[in-house]
This record gives sequence, C-alpha cells and structure tokens, in this order.
Amino acid sequence: MSYLFRFGTLPLLALGAVLCLTGCPKSQNQTAANTDQASTQNQAPDPAAANLAPASTDQNAAAPAANSVPNNVPAPAASNSQQSPPPSDAGASYNQASDQGSDDPGYGEQPVTYAPQPPPPLPDYEQPQAPGDDYLWTPGYWAYAPVGYYWVPGVWVEAPYQGALWTPGYWGFWHNRYGFYRGYWGPHIGYYGGIDYGFGYIGFGYQGGYWGGGHFNYNRSFNNVNVSTVHYVYNRSVANYNRGGARVSFHGGSGGVQVRARPAELAARHEQHAAPMRAQIQNERAARTNRAQFASVNQGRPGNLAVARPLAADRDVRVPAAVQAHNQVAVREQQRQAGQQQQQQRQAQQQQRQGAQQQQHQAAQQQQQREAAPQRERQAATQQRQAPQQRQAAPQQRQAAQQRQAAPQQRQAAPQQRQAAPQRQAAPQREEEHPRK
Repeated sequence: MSYLFRFGTLPLLALGAVLCLTGCPKSQNQTAANTDQASTQNQAPDPAAANLAPASTDQNAAAPAANSVPNNVPAPAASNSQQSPPPSDAGASYNQASDQGSDDPGYGEQPVTYAPQPPPPLPDYEQPQAPGDDYLWTPGYWAYAPVGYYWVPGVWVEAPYQGALWTPGYWGFWHNRYGFYRGYWGPHIGYYGGIDYGFGYIGFGYQGGYWGGGHFNYNRSFNNVNVSTVHYVYNRSVANYNRGGARVSFHGGSGGVQVRARPAELAARHEQHAAPMRAQIQNERAARTNRAQFASVNQGRPGNLAVARPLAADRDVRVPAAVQAHNQVAVREQQRQAGQQQQQQRQAQQQQRQGAQQQQHQAAQQQQQREAAPQRERQAATQQRQAPQQRQAAPQQRQAAQQRQAAPQQRQAAPQQRQAAPQRQAAPQREEEHPRK
C-alpha cells in the first residue's frame, strides 16, 4: 500500500496500457488494418475535383483539367476516402490580378443588392431527399429586402443542361456595407466567398458529386439520396469535416470568412454562365412574401428551411460551347457503347436461342427414346418367348437349307437317272437271251 501511495497510480496506468497493447494483438492488427485502409483510400483520385476549372497557377490547390474525369466513366466504388478541406487562411498567399483589389470580395463583379448590416448565421437544417437523377442541390441563403433579411429555402433544381454546376451566391463586405453576389450556372464551380453552405459546398469547390457517364453522380456523404430513385451514387468523405451548428454567412469585414479566391475559382468566373432560372427566382420571391421567413420575426430560425418539391429547369438555357462539344463527344461514346451492348445482347440472345433449340432437340430425342422403350421391351419379350421354338426348329431349318442347296443338283441328275433306267431294264434281257453256258 505504501508503494502505491508513494509512486501514485500513474505507473499502474502505464503498466496497464503496456499490457493491453502487448496482450491484445487483435486490437493492434485492427488498428494497423484501419491505417492501411485509410492510406490506400487517400490515394484514390477525387472525382469531384473535375468541378474545378483548370488553373495551373494555383500552387496550393492545383485544379485538374476539365476533362480529367471524362463523362463516360462510371462512378467510383463506395469508399471512405478522405480529402482535407482548405484551411481558413488558404487564400492568404494567392496572387490576385493587378486590376482586382485583394480586398474586393467580388473580384470585379458588382453586387446585385446591398445591406447595411451583416446577414444572420446560416441555420443548420436537413436536406430533403433527392427527387431523382440529374437534380442539383442549391443551398438556402439569406436575401435582403428593405425590411430586413429573409431566408430563401434550399431546394433541389433540375440541371438546365448536362454538365451544369451551381455556384451559390454570397454576401461580401466592401466599402462599409454588405453586397450580395448572385449565384450562377456554369461548367465549373466558381468562388462563393469561402462560405460553408454544407451539403458538399464546404467553402471551396463542390464535394457533393460530379458529372460522369452522362449523369450526375451523387456523393452520399453529403446528399440525402434513395438508391431506389437515384441510380448514380458513390461515397467519399472529407477529413475533419462536421458542419453541425450555425455558420458564418458572409465574407470579409468583422467576423466574416477571410478566404480569398483561388485561381481555379477565378478562372471559372470567366467562363460562360447562366443566371438563376425562373423557378429559382420564384422561390426567392415566394420567401420574400412569407413574413415568417424574415429574421426579424423568426430570430434567425426560419420555419421553412428547405423545399421538398424540386424545381423544373428552364429549357432555353444556353449550353456553353465547350460543354456542348464535350457532351456531343460523350453522346457519341454512349451511342457507341450502346451499340456494342446491343450487339452483345443480340449475340447473347442468339446463343440463348441456339441453346434452347439444342435443348428442345435433345428433349425430343429423349421423348422418342422414352416412347420407343416399351416397343423395344415388347420386341425383346417376344424374342425371348420365340427363342426355344427357334432353337428347336434350328435343325429342321438346317436340313431344309441343305435340301434347298441339294435341289439343283438333284434336278440336274434327274435326266441322267431317267436315261440310265432303260439301260438297267435291258441288262437282264440280254442275260436271258445269252444264258451262261
């Protein structure tokens, strides 16, 4: 007891830890296996990297080329591969264009509206289930009216064209006021202020999925999808990412997100864009007419955080030339693959028909054999019954055969016998005429 009190419980704890490690090889092996698995998964390429525009000058987070994940590749197998999100000061060392001030949150773009005070924090909410294939999630945001901020619910929106991605709008502090920069549709994800909107919009790029194989592939780590209605899914998480709780909803200023745009995001700004579609504008207007959506009423906790019913896409959205050309190549590739699949199906069907015909032929032969079996049995039984009679008749049959063989010879000898008969009759007469002396 004095020994324990003198040296304390720390040596015992250390000894217990050593014993546990040395005495629990299963735990050690499991830990090593998990480490090796994580290391292997981290080496897998991230398909969502194709959402970034090409930007070779981005030294800290080089974006892959737009065609690094072509449209004809399938979604990767489900995994737990991880990719670290960008640090909060990731943009501090990025070089900006000479005509763009480093403090300008719009990088030359003009806000569509202004507000004198910052928007409330982004609320935490559940995403409705994806309605089907090729719908993209557009996160909720705070919009501004003369009476204050109001919440525009997040909603699933049908993609206006194959390859379209949504860059969310954001609030930025500039010249002592807050300006809202409108979101847009484009072939790549642009800059959205470094705001963490959740559901794949982690502040840089988009981890919620990617276009491939002519369809949008959903990352189940960030999207609420049902595999019975959504057919293109995969699983890839982001290390150390847990969005729970409220989030800062604006860039710059006091308390805002201090993340500058990366070259890949700035490159996306110079691509051909499409403004929010009519259904998206109507969704914003509907929120504006609902008094319960205003922060002054709900204290930053709106009742309608997300819309379950998806929005339809405009059919007159102009597809960027590069995307259209890429889609045409993808369509031709899909048609080629479909032709190969059809040919393979035809060959398989032909083989099945041939196999069925062979089976039918074999079945017919077997049926004939089954039908002929009783007749063969009757014939065999008859032969068995006739066998003794045949054995008894065999000598007679041999004699008859011998007689048949001798018959021609007898017929040939008959004339000679007839000629010899008078001679035999005449011989005694000669003996009588000439008696012995």
